[in-house]
Amino acid sequence: MSEERGKDSLSQMSLSEKHRFVSPAAEEACQYVDRVVGINPLLQRKLNLSKHELGDTRVNQIAALLQDKHCRLNTLILSRCSITEEQSLILTSALRSNPSHLRDLDLSGNKLGDSGVKNLSDLLMNPQLKLEKLHLYRCSITEKQSLILTSALRSNPSHLRDLDLTGNTLGDSGVKHLCAVLKDSHCKLERLRLSFCDMTDEGCSDVTSALNSNPSHLRELDLTGNKLGDSGVKNLSDLLMNPQLKLEKLHLYGCSITEKQSLILTSALRSNPSHLRDLDLTGNTLGDSGVKHLCAVLKDSHCKLERLRLSSCDMTDEGCSDVTSALNSNPSHLRDLDLTGNKLGDSGVKNLSDLLMNPQLKLEKLHLYDCGITDVSSLTQSLTDSKALQFLKVLDLRHNNIGDSQQRLRDELRDSNCVLRDEDQLPNVGGLFASWIKSVNWR
Repeated sequence: MSEERGKDSLSQMSLSEKHRFVSPAAEEACQYVDRVVGINPLLQRKLNLSKHELGDTRVNQIAALLQDKHCRLNTLILSRCSITEEQSLILTSALRSNPSHLRDLDLSGNKLGDSGVKNLSDLLMNPQLKLEKLHLYRCSITEKQSLILTSALRSNPSHLRDLDLTGNTLGDSGVKHLCAVLKDSHCKLERLRLSFCDMTDEGCSDVTSALNSNPSHLRELDLTGNKLGDSGVKNLSDLLMNPQLKLEKLHLYGCSITEKQSLILTSALRSNPSHLRDLDLTGNTLGDSGVKHLCAVLKDSHCKLERLRLSSCDMTDEGCSDVTSALNSNPSHLRDLDLTGNKLGDSGVKNLSDLLMNPQLKLEKLHLYDCGITDVSSLTQSLTDSKALQFLKVLDLRHNNIGDSQQRLRDELRDSNCVLRDEDQLPNVGGLFASWIKSVNWR
């Protein structure tokens, strides 16, 4: 082991000796990165300084590093680094001078400002740039700035595969500018995240219509926190029925989808179910009747859904019974089921217990937070009598008053690999966005 460490040290030393930085600031940046991240940037293609407050001095050093001819970073992640408008200008200017290797850029959680967006746009228009991933989550980008940004994307769209503009108040007019990029036949976007972008049904309609004209590459679409309305749901449904679409992830958390709209949406999903692996309808008032429409999709043998989130969908035990019965007829692909915040009651848990008994089920995560459950005896019995615990890793029963039956469940899980969450540990968060932000991964 010590010999291997010695070889690593020698290789680092020889490489450092071979590639001397011309700029003293770049050398200082190299030492800083090595100290903070534990890796010499000369030996890597990825630099992740997320959550490090860089300040003016470090930003200037990092900029010098990015400009140096020896720097060949493919991935640069500077999310939540408290970067100011002036600092973002310095960093994007540095990238413009040495753009050819960059494939993944993440500036999420920093306020770019007008000059930062302008300089970033200049970088995006550089024909030498072959950027594949651009993450600008919560960068305070306005409608006006989005016009500049999307014009830049339109000038060089062929390489981009992943675009995240979550949490920016683009509004309908800002999104309309983006649609020109989405329609372009050279655009091969696979992942599009527009969560909480202040869109109404007009903006959602524009986006889905644009995607419908160029659907073949798209694999993930996230419209969380935008109000789709009737026209938005209709246009989204038209997109979902497009035979060229091979969508794998569809996230519609908190999109104000009604029972009536869910019928249109699920009919569309039913026409083209074979590619979808992840469906999130959390926070929409589907009710029991809306969920019943979805069950026709879940029963379909072509449906291979792995993750289903129906948190806070205004379901009762009746809706839960329909969902679990549908899943019971087609269980083999499901890995993650979230029914949080629906009033399932003990009868709903009983139906869920029948699903757990299915030998084809390989469920890994089951979320039943705040479901009005008072007795988990049937659930415990199913886990005892089936092979479910060979696969189950997380069982969330927080905020349920399960009383005496809790201890037997704990005893049953003690020697398993399953983590039981049965204490009320959820932080007190306010609003849909705050709730959602805790449920997603942000690198």
